[in-house]
Amino acid sequence: MSGTLSAGPRASAGGGQWLPRLAWAALIYNLLVILWGAVVRMTGAGAGCGDHWPLCNGAVVPQSPTVHTLIEFSHRLTSGASGLLAIGLVAVAFRQTPRGHPARFGALLSLGLIILEGLVGGVQVLLGLTADSTDPARGLVQGIHLANTFALLAALLLTLLWARGEPRLRLRGQGRVGWLSALGLGLTLLLGMAGAVTALGDLLFAPAPGTPLDTVRRDFSATAGLIENLRVIHPLLAVFSSVYLAWLGVWLERLRPGQEVRRWTRVVWGLLGAQMVVGFANVALKAPEWMQLTHLLLACLLWLALVMLVYRALTGLGVQRPTQATFRGEPV
Repeated sequence: MSGTLSAGPRASAGGGQWLPRLAWAALIYNLLVILWGAVVRMTGAGAGCGDHWPLCNGAVVPQSPTVHTLIEFSHRLTSGASGLLAIGLVAVAFRQTPRGHPARFGALLSLGLIILEGLVGGVQVLLGLTADSTDPARGLVQGIHLANTFALLAALLLTLLWARGEPRLRLRGQGRVGWLSALGLGLTLLLGMAGAVTALGDLLFAPAPGTPLDTVRRDFSATAGLIENLRVIHPLLAVFSSVYLAWLGVWLERLRPGQEVRRWTRVVWGLLGAQMVVGFANVALKAPEWMQLTHLLLACLLWLALVMLVYRALTGLGVQRPTQATFRGEPV
């Protein structure tokens, strides 16, 4: 498996204590911003600043704001603060680490993804894909937004690991471990994108009275739109992805035996179980807002745990590598 990040010895911490602390702060802060963004969507406040971006109702500071304007404007402020935090992360990384240190790459990547996050949000506002809009393009933008959010969380997590002196990613020569890990990450990313579309559908089209099957029938009626049609994909993909990720953990434990791989496999399994319970409860309770927030938080934590599992498997710290004969010639 090829890649731009090559193998290397365990990186020197180099960044002192400020860099990992700042990376921790950036990761936690962005998680909170993500949850607040979901509140903006669920309250229908996405159009609180009209179709203006980056201004709010044509002004830097909105005058006589409504509740929706305050919610949307506060989200823009917190998102802007995440950009400032990312700039600070880049500055500290370049100041406290030597040339070529992976923390520099992680910090720059995080900043780039935060900028892209803002641009995607801006496009959504300028095109009017907010509030009560049922335009199918809104589902596409919502999915892209979620994919970028997951990429940002992964970049911040890697920056934190590298700031603590963890090794570079080793992408070459991983064999099926690398490809199947990449498939697991891709499936989880796709699952999150489908979840974003489903959450949008739950906001715009309340579940039908009766059982979940009644909602499915309505979603495929002659009058249903594309967003309604796509809502069923997420629960089906969730079952398939959960089975695959559970199997991936077993497989990685066999081919990359080690304490860290075992530990993060258990974390992934636990979060998968919690997500399945919350997902079924979300459907049964007809997607209340507090349950949607819980579902989103668990999705972010599951993504981060999976990134950690794959990272530990690919870097192979403390791994006692089995012989090729034991695993049918699999290069490990």
